[in-house]
Amino acid sequence: MKSPVTGVIKDNYQLMPGQMKVVARWLLDHPTEVALLSMREQARRAGVSPATFTRLAQRLGFDGFDRLKEKFADTIRERPESFAGRVEELLARCEAEGDAALIGDTIDALNGHLSDLANPSTIAALAAAADVMVEARNIFCLGLRSSFPAAYLVHYVGSMLGLPTVLIEGVGGTPNDALRSVGPREVLLAVTVSPYTRYTVRAAEFAVSRGAKLVALTDSELSPICQLAAVLIRVRTETPSFFDTMTPSFAAAECLVELIAAKRGSRALEALAANEAHLVAFDNHVLQKSHRREL
Repeated sequence: MKSPVTGVIKDNYQLMPGQMKVVARWLLDHPTEVALLSMREQARRAGVSPATFTRLAQRLGFDGFDRLKEKFADTIRERPESFAGRVEELLARCEAEGDAALIGDTIDALNGHLSDLANPSTIAALAAAADVMVEARNIFCLGLRSSFPAAYLVHYVGSMLGLPTVLIEGVGGTPNDALRSVGPREVLLAVTVSPYTRYTVRAAEFAVSRGAKLVALTDSELSPICQLAAVLIRVRTETPSFFDTMTPSFAAAECLVELIAAKRGSRALEALAANEAHLVAFDNHVLQKSHRREL
């Protein structure tokens, strides 16, 4: 359940100054923390000054941040799901003490992010993406830098399932060439998280302008490709470490190809059998791995 104030934040986002946009993203991406943590702790996590939180609240018509915070708290109290299951997410992370604590905090964060993939809204988004991709004439897979593994997985496993996947990788400086023929009945799977790569955004705009459908795997409703997407799959990326995690994106990609395999049914089995025969002919693996034959 979303707070009514989230719509106001989205409507005003493009006109906000840079630091205020950081706070806006924090509010939308961490509604539970907004309701429970102090403004100072939220500012620390968002990497901005507490005063920026106050200025944003006033820009939205509130006397101060506490009034804005109450709106998020009201929404949390109205949530139908179990409060106990969110305890770890709500507590402020204790300062790490040694290797075990550091690793434990990271694993706890990853567990929470991966659990979010089982939310009904995310399951529905993954299923909708699979439906779109199964019917596509071509599926273009794009992910740059840390987003590349998730895009590559969909391309690699998708090709084994018999999907017409095209990996946009730009060997020889030619990434634009892959989208030369993109058009209706085709899909662009774009994976990008903050800070968003300019080429991914441009490619998404181009593909949609040609009539293709965009499946966006990204980290925020304020991601620059969200408004273009036919299907939006949102994942979380924050960790206690100094870098954002791509594990949830990779896990979402795995769930996506699993759904695609189930939806293709016998066609997937036939494609997998042909792929395995090809690998055997080339004596590709030292040990052959048996696979279940049912989907």
